[in-house]
Amino acid sequence: MEKRNQSSATEFLLLGFSSHPDQQILLFFVFLTMYTIILLGNLTIFFIIRMDSRLHTPMYFFLSILACVDICFTSMTLPKLLIDLLSVKKTISFSACITQLHFFLSFGNMDSFLLGIMGFDRYMAICHPLHYTRVMRQRVCVLLGLCSWVIVSLHSSVHSVLASKLYYCDSNEIHHYFCDIPPLLKLSCSDTTINELVLFTETTVILLIPLLCILISYGRITSVILKIKSSDGRKKAFSTCFSHLTSTVLFYGPVLFTYIRPSSAYSLDNDIGISVMYSMVTSMLNPFVYSIRNNDVKDAFRKLKAKMQGHQ
Repeated sequence: MEKRNQSSATEFLLLGFSSHPDQQILLFFVFLTMYTIILLGNLTIFFIIRMDSRLHTPMYFFLSILACVDICFTSMTLPKLLIDLLSVKKTISFSACITQLHFFLSFGNMDSFLLGIMGFDRYMAICHPLHYTRVMRQRVCVLLGLCSWVIVSLHSSVHSVLASKLYYCDSNEIHHYFCDIPPLLKLSCSDTTINELVLFTETTVILLIPLLCILISYGRITSVILKIKSSDGRKKAFSTCFSHLTSTVLFYGPVLFTYIRPSSAYSLDNDIGISVMYSMVTSMLNPFVYSIRNNDVKDAFRKLKAKMQGHQ
C-alpha cells in the first residue's frame, strides 16, 4: 500500500474545466483576456504610482504592492490553466503541485493582510489626521509589509508541508484547475483530521486578523464621519473609503466561504466558480476599482499618457 501511495503521488491530473470539453477554446480566450487585463491594469497602477511623486504616500505605497501581489497571485494559477485548456494531458508533478499551493496561499494571504493594513491607513487618515504622517511614515509602512510577508510565508509553509505528508492512494485526479487545500484533502486517503483542524483554526486566525482590523477601522471611521456636519464633507470622506471597501468585499466573501468549512462540504462546480472569483476577478477589477473614482490616479494617468505622447 505504501509503495502504491508513493507512486500515485508523483503527479496529479487537474480536471478543473474538463467537464466542459466543447468549451475549452472559448474558456482559453476568456481566461487569456482576463490575464491580459490583470497584467496591464496592475502594471499600469504600479508604474503610475512609482512615477508620480504626488502619489508617494502610504495609501498608494500599499496599493502599488497590492498591484504586484495581484499579478503574482494570478500568475500562480492562470498560466498553467491556459496551458491545460489547450492540452490533452492536464498533469502537474507532485513537487510542482505543492510549490503552487505554497505560493498561491502566500500571495493570497498577502492580499488579505494588505487590505487590513490599508483599512488601518484609512482609519489613521480620517480619525487621527494630525498623527497620520508620524505614525504612517515610510519605515513603518515597509516594516508592516515585511512582517506581513513573513507571517503569510510561515502560514503557507505549514499547509504545504502538511499536504506533502498526505497519501493519495485512491486517485490522482484533482477536481480543480490548480492545487488547493480543499481538493487535496478530499483526494487524500490519509487521516486529514490534523489538516482540517489547522485549516479551520490557523487559517481562520490568519484571515480574521486583517478582516477584524478592517471592521474595527471602519466602525471608528463611520462614527467620525457621521459627526461631520457638512454633507459634502461626509461624502468626500466616504468616497476615500469606497474603493477599499469594494475590494474587501470582493476578496473576503468567496475566500471565507472556501476555507472556513469542512472538506466534506467541497463541491466541484460551485468551488471552481468561487475560486475564479477571488483569484482572478478581484485582481482584474482592483485597478478599475481604485482608479475610476480616484481623481489623483486619473490625473497621474493623464499626465503619464501626455508625457508618453510627447516622446513620440
